Amino acid sequence: MAAVVQTSHGLVRGAERDGVTAFLGIPYAAPPFGADRFQAPRPPEPWDGVRDAFEYGPTAPKPGYPKAFAALVPDPEIPGDDCLNLNVWTPRLPDGEAGLPVMVWIHGGAFRNGSGAVPVYNGRNFARDGVVCVTINYRLGVEGFALLPGAPPNRGLLDQIAALEWVRDNISAFGGDPARVTVFGESAGGMSVTTLLSLDLGLFQRAVAQSGAGSIAQDPADALLVTKEIASRLGVEPTAEAFAALDPAAVIPVQNEVAAEVAMLPDPGRWGATTAAGGMALTPVLDGELISRRPEDAIAAGAGRDVDLLIGYTTEEFRFFLMPTGIAADLTDELVGAVAAGMGVPPGLPAAYRAHHPDMASGELLATIITDSLFRIPAHRAAAGHADSGGRTWMYEFAWRSPDQDLGACHALELGFVFDNLTGEEEGLTGPNPPQGLADRMHRAWTRFAATGDPGWERFDPSSRAVMVFDGPADELVHDPHSRDRKLWD
Repeated sequence: MAAVVQTSHGLVRGAERDGVTAFLGIPYAAPPFGADRFQAPRPPEPWDGVRDAFEYGPTAPKPGYPKAFAALVPDPEIPGDDCLNLNVWTPRLPDGEAGLPVMVWIHGGAFRNGSGAVPVYNGRNFARDGVVCVTINYRLGVEGFALLPGAPPNRGLLDQIAALEWVRDNISAFGGDPARVTVFGESAGGMSVTTLLSLDLGLFQRAVAQSGAGSIAQDPADALLVTKEIASRLGVEPTAEAFAALDPAAVIPVQNEVAAEVAMLPDPGRWGATTAAGGMALTPVLDGELISRRPEDAIAAGAGRDVDLLIGYTTEEFRFFLMPTGIAADLTDELVGAVAAGMGVPPGLPAAYRAHHPDMASGELLATIITDSLFRIPAHRAAAGHADSGGRTWMYEFAWRSPDQDLGACHALELGFVFDNLTGEEEGLTGPNPPQGLADRMHRAWTRFAATGDPGWERFDPSSRAVMVFDGPADELVHDPHSRDRKLWD
């Protein structure tokens, strides 16, 4: 069965199955190529007739994941220029209920990988449970985030905002309530969520930031160091005009080389302190226009206080980046100290962590320190700032440990549980037979938050620090988990 919906740019036809209608690959902006390359997104050209929305649309230009990660996080590449598109899953149309809560997913991938077509992001089970689910694509890497003289900065974020504006203007035709929109995302998507939260856009009422808080934003001088290095290796000037003369396929391998070097050796002397601190070459930039303050600082000053916030992390985030590659086995405490210093960890903290964890191998120690530095402590800062400014705030920790490749409770592991998609492609992270009961509980909490603004446990307050820990057969509300390590950062 098919359903036809009128959008602001034309009619789209989706496919209905088992009570859910999926509309895939709907353009929300014009293709960002030709005269529109490195420009702010503009509306797509209207189309005549009915546009079939049966298949995912093209993905933004991006590299493949390194071999060690490709099997863990599938990242489909779909060719085509019309990559600024989104997908909608909704209960059966046209007879379905109207005014449903809406969840808009912003994918992760270090601002250079990912798309709304990643299998684990299939929104069917959210729609099954009464939520209109939207997943989006946005420009990545140099195309979306390089600071290029002659081009507007933060183009990938501008794409995200354009997608949210499309949701505001169109989602009621799909049964959704534009006054009950939750934006959610993980990793770079979680960082995007907290950045958008800090901008007071009025485009969403609730926000979920998974494994990505508000500490990531490059200083313009640091961002230009990355641009100049990529341009030098390509043999062009570091300008939008010069990059626009190159095919994206020629830029991506060089972009990838520089990104790998920043991640492997986050040297503030070479890349700038704000680049090294995140270990990512291309991120949102403090441009003084769209973003004037680090998101966590803006949130602490009251930005986004009217938006309900659910924020959290996995217990062992950084194991994802160390264990599959074998890097962890080669680390010494001396190297741990060097990497930690490069990523902005205050002097003395590695030694303090070693005192707290005397029996940890060096690789595990680095994983613990950078999990806190890059994910857990920024999440606590954002939660505390939001709560202190009067915002309704909840916090979670995902603690279930994967049996695969010594990953533990690593980065991205919670995705299949949040989407209630534990079969097939996600098995690379979870291993066989992950606990469905945990997915039931976590997915239900996210759905409840979108519908009511309350995931079902005690609100976060900086004095008590209530955190819902999701793990195995039962979850537990814990006040200030890992407090001894957390207090090192005070």
